[in-house]
Amino acid sequence: VTSGDLVERVTEAVLGGVDLVQLREKDLSDERLLELAGTLLEAIRGRAKLIVNESAEVALAAGAQGVQLGEAGPPVSEARKTLGSDALIGRSVHSLQSATQAEADGADFLLVGTMFASRSHPGEAPSGPGLMREVSADTCVPLIGIGGITPENAAEVIEAGASGVAVITNILAAQDPQAAAAKLKEAICVEWRVSENPADVR
Repeated sequence: VTSGDLVERVTEAVLGGVDLVQLREKDLSDERLLELAGTLLEAIRGRAKLIVNESAEVALAAGAQGVQLGEAGPPVSEARKTLGSDALIGRSVHSLQSATQAEADGADFLLVGTMFASRSHPGEAPSGPGLMREVSADTCVPLIGIGGITPENAAEVIEAGASGVAVITNILAAQDPQAAAAKLKEAICVEWRVSENPADVR
């Protein structure tokens, strides 16, 4: 996928209901990443927030809304010092211990995975929604499920305590990213409604 194709697909996904975009092109130089972040911000035009993977410096220079830190990435405190109190700072976690530590360190939200087998991360064994349930019981920050999530299994992740889901393949590899995003969002919204009104069985 070229940068132009990526921007087009992300723009379509945002039109379909995606409200947070994570830029995680690990092979790009900071200069190229900054350029791509600027192009994405211009394309999505405030309809969604943009966070940059790992680099608070690139996020700041681009005017992105925050940064996503890997489980073994830079300290939350460093990113906060660079970006300020209003920035969104997320941390990827794969265990309850990592999750509680990230919350204590001041992360605004946690990316919890791997929920299901994932084509984008084929070497990672899935933990299933059980990990989400554990993390949800012991933390208070918003949780985002990631890993192999589709419209067919997204409800399991929300029911386990997630506030939302993060998706790569199911949207970016879709023939129609806008329709794929809309279908996924509808599955999530249905589960939200059921969770708020347990007697409302669908």
